Formats: sequence, C-alpha cells, structure tokens
Amino acid sequence: MSTASVRDVAQHAGVSVGTVSNVLNHPGKVAPATVARVQASIDALDFSRNDAARQLRAGRSRSIGLVVYDVGNPFFTDLARGVEDRASDEGLTVLIGNSDSPARESAYLDLFEEQRMHGVLITPQSDIIGRLERLRARGIPVVIVDRRSEGASVSSVSLDDVAGGRMAVEHLLSVGRRRIAFVAGALTIRQVSDRLAGASAAVAEHGGATLEIVEIPSLTVLSGREAGAALAARPPAVRPDAVFAANDLVAVGVLQALVMQGDVDVPDDIALIGYDDIDFAAAAVVPLSSIRQPSREIGETAVQILLEEAADVALEPRQVVFQPELVVRASTVR
Repeated sequence: MSTASVRDVAQHAGVSVGTVSNVLNHPGKVAPATVARVQASIDALDFSRNDAARQLRAGRSRSIGLVVYDVGNPFFTDLARGVEDRASDEGLTVLIGNSDSPARESAYLDLFEEQRMHGVLITPQSDIIGRLERLRARGIPVVIVDRRSEGASVSSVSLDDVAGGRMAVEHLLSVGRRRIAFVAGALTIRQVSDRLAGASAAVAEHGGATLEIVEIPSLTVLSGREAGAALAARPPAVRPDAVFAANDLVAVGVLQALVMQGDVDVPDDIALIGYDDIDFAAAAVVPLSSIRQPSREIGETAVQILLEEAADVALEPRQVVFQPELVVRASTVR
C-alpha cells in the first residue's frame, strides 16, 4: 500500500497542498489542466487519501444515518431512496437500519454518535426525544421522519395522519358504508394512533356509522391476511361493510383473504382502503384505494433540513407537514 501523502502529491505535481485538497474535494474550483496534472501525480504515486483521518479532523463523517421501522416496507424503501438521492447530490453516503425494537434503535444511535455522523434521520420506535436532543446538542443534526416531533425541539418531516385517517373514512362513508373496521397493529405507534383519531372523528360526524378496531400483531401482509380471514368468516349481518387498513401491506393481506374466501366481493360486500399508496396498491388483483404519502419528497426534504442545520447549528428546529391525497381505485368504487 502506498504511503504517499498529500504533500508528496503536491510536490510531484508542482502545486500547493491546498490545490491538491481542492482537486480531491472541489475539483470544479480548479483549472482542468491542473486537475489533470494532479490526477497524474496521484496515479503515479498510487496515492489513497485517508478518509477516516480527514473525517476525524473535520469532526464529522460524510455519512448520514437513517433508522426506520422496517426497510422491507415499500413506503420506507421509497423514503430511503429519496434520502439517498438528495444525499448523493452532496457527496454523502447513507447507512440504513431498522428500528424494529427499542434495543436495536438505541444501538444504532450509539453507533451513529460514536461515528460522528453528518446527521441522523429517524422514525422513532420509542420515546427517545431526550436522546435526540442530546445528539443535536453535540453538533449532530437530527430530523425525525414520518412523524411530527413532540415538543418541536427537534426538526421533523411528516404527513398529517389525522387528516389522512379522516379522508379515508370520509371516502368510505361517501360510498354508503356504515360498518367500518379499522385493521391495525401497534396502536402505540403515533402514526397509527393519528390515523385512528382521524377515522374516529369522521365516524362521529355521521349518524348511524360505527368504527370497530381490529388489532393485529404487526403491520404486515400476513397479519392483514389473518384479520381478513376472520372478518370474512363472520355472518354477513355482523361483518363490516368496509375496512380501513392502517397501511397498504395490511390492506393487501386483507384483500388476499377476502379473494380467497370466494363468497365475499370487493367492493360490493366489503369496500377496502389502505394507506401509503405503495406500488403494490395499484398492482393488486383488485386495485386498492389508498391515502398517498409523498414518500420520496419526505426523504428529500428531511435531508435538506439536515444539511442546513449541519451548516448552521444556530437554526431553530422546523416542523414540515405534508398533506395526504386520496387515491380512489376499484377496491372501493366500481
């Protein structure tokens, strides 16, 4: 391995150390001929810059830490792609982890603090606002994604899930449904409880409508399928005539169960609406109505806020809230 230093490269190319640094980090500031001369010296000396040492001197790495509930959920996959696209524009890399347990969430935050990340984006699994405030106080910008920051002490980028839940159920009510089931797991998750709050408010404003909460172990296709099978097995008189699923994965599972049952028609017997509008929603055997979140834009906006706070630690935290959009398909209206 070469032991050549930046100073060796500068001497070989006949330029200053500062010019070599600009070629490595900001080549657009250097004349093309000079860039070519420095690159030739780098190749001749087999120079490899020590990024770890450079980051240590700068006090911050060139990576962003992203922690989400489940990167296997297409919503979070799209959000992560938005994060990655915006980060790459700035020459930053993204390290992604799942916060599917408080212990794992805490371990990632320990790692990101130890590595002096350029910033941290997180969808919290537990009540960790104090921990996030400490990261911010240590000069590591933090932005909460897909959930509003409690107390507004840390920046966040989220969707108005109360409005989204209301929108979903108002749509079901508008097509004549009155016995509505909300199929959801982990009601302690803020996004889920907000969607339930919006759904409850919509039902309360329509006389004769009811809202049943069907709790499931997790927000997955399998849990949705089990819930759908249980609903389909009920006698028609006590079966809901509409289902609002807490996310599209759950909705896909419910739909699979209803279709496999054979004698329950979607949407005639049970209208079905999901949440997130992932790609699978439009591609389902009965295309799913859903509440759309701008997942990539949420990720891109979160990175932009993080970059601004990294450049100016005096900036006050901001709360950016996107509005949901109703997407109507064949699962609620023929």
